[in-house]
Amino acid sequence: MTNLRWTTAGESHGAALIGVLEGVPAGLEIDLGRIDAELARRQGGYGRGGRMKIEADRVRVLSGVRAGRTLGSPIALELENKDSTIERLPVPTSARPGHADLAGCQKLGARDPRAVLERASARETAMRTALGALARLVLERLGIEIFAHVVELGGGHVRAQAFELAGGERAKLRESSAFFALDAQVEADWIARVDAAKAAGDTLGGVFELRVLGLPPGLGSYHSGAERLTARLGAALFSIPAIKGVEFGLGFESARRTGSQVHDEIVSRAGTFGRFGRATNRAGGLEGGMTTGEELVVRVAMKPISTLRRGLATVDFESGESVLSTWQRSDVTSVPAASVVGEALVALELCRAFLERFGGDSLEQVEQAYRDQVERLRGI
Repeated sequence: MTNLRWTTAGESHGAALIGVLEGVPAGLEIDLGRIDAELARRQGGYGRGGRMKIEADRVRVLSGVRAGRTLGSPIALELENKDSTIERLPVPTSARPGHADLAGCQKLGARDPRAVLERASARETAMRTALGALARLVLERLGIEIFAHVVELGGGHVRAQAFELAGGERAKLRESSAFFALDAQVEADWIARVDAAKAAGDTLGGVFELRVLGLPPGLGSYHSGAERLTARLGAALFSIPAIKGVEFGLGFESARRTGSQVHDEIVSRAGTFGRFGRATNRAGGLEGGMTTGEELVVRVAMKPISTLRRGLATVDFESGESVLSTWQRSDVTSVPAASVVGEALVALELCRAFLERFGGDSLEQVEQAYRDQVERLRGI
């Protein structure tokens, strides 16, 4: 069994972000252009703030790769921060509502929000996006596609069923959208919502949907709560700043229906993963903490960005007087960017689950173990 592990280091305005990914098999061809493309996607979307104009993220490989292929040793990546001003920035004199500022200061026993916000910042997700791009390269070798798109922004919903298009068409439609959505009819409405919020000094949240195609049944485990893939994916997505809700398949709607309207009946169906399948996919591709072989469907709710241009009421640390929270720069909305980070976190968690089951020292060994399992499933 291979244990995929990752960690990041670095502050929002520090010198750089560092990431280490351990457990990637040897022999994977690394396309730095693909990683940089994911980083560029994370910086995109209508309603982003000034930081995106400063940073031009390009990944630098520090270890674990030789001649463009992984060695099987830990992979270390670096993202330089152009806005490396941590030693010059002032210490805020109050905490911002909705941020980690106040709870973090109370945790540290210090009146220094800068010591908290530099690490709590969503800037750290740039490195997780880069690490997720590496995991995605592994999954793509195994025929697995991960695709996220925005379905709600500031209360405006997508109603089109464009996801049913072929993969290439879906991707082109999403990339042509200012919000990474698949319904061109919402563009004008959403742009107007963002512009109105910006003019009011306010921010907007939304919902993105994430789907994964090509997953075999049995990833994850029913052995313990911590091993259930539902819990692992939920924890990964909740680790993204500002995420307030995650649902699989019908999600909360399943609580409003009867069992006969919720559970997916099993049918005979010849396919890649054996002789059985589900007549529907209300569970969203997960049962008992494991993948079912059906499409994984996850929806993720993001709250509005906490830093508002117009400010929110807070209290000055020294005087105890009511003041407005400080504002330097922020996004009006970053739901499209969060969908890219969501893809990365799901890629990391699915790659970890995949390597737990089909792990090997080289990518060739992993691919062979997977092919053997698919062949065995045809007889079940």
